[in-house]
Amino acid sequence: MEKKVKWSWSSAIIGAASAVAASAILSAKPKDPTFHLISISFTSFKLNLPLLDADLLLTVHVTNPNIVPINYSAATMSIFYHGSLLGSAQVQAGSQPPRSCQLLRLPARLNGLQMAQHAVTFVSDLAKREMIIDATVDIGGTAKVLWWDHSFMIHVDSHITVDPVFLDVIDQENSSELEVFAPSA
Repeated sequence: MEKKVKWSWSSAIIGAASAVAASAILSAKPKDPTFHLISISFTSFKLNLPLLDADLLLTVHVTNPNIVPINYSAATMSIFYHGSLLGSAQVQAGSQPPRSCQLLRLPARLNGLQMAQHAVTFVSDLAKREMIIDATVDIGGTAKVLWWDHSFMIHVDSHITVDPVFLDVIDQENSSELEVFAPSA
């Protein structure tokens, strides 16, 4: 004797929609976040005989275009001038909601000795009112998708042209490369 099963279109539609949503979440390709330097400001000078080190505050606009929130660990950004390490900026650990923008304020210190080694080039840049600085940072973190934490590493390279007199950002090229690792247990 056969048992008759009652068919329900609403259950079938809800099941199909749930399957499509779960498939979209699991197979969504992560997008690279974007980074833009908004401003640079001097906060202080530190006497480092016989020179002065400069403390700065970098304001960076970060966009997370992904559909999941992220948590990231602290990192150190390296700042270069004509190929030499000029200083560093500290990225504090934090988090960012999905599809959001936020401003990060990064304390930085520039080494006076390194700047002195490029004194002739720096004076030329002052006269032109155009100084080219490169920066690089690797930031690790996790993004939670459903029940699993996915670890990631993002590498950011920045090529920035600033006015060394007024510290205005004239131009910038930023590139980021995101690598996502298998879910951790």
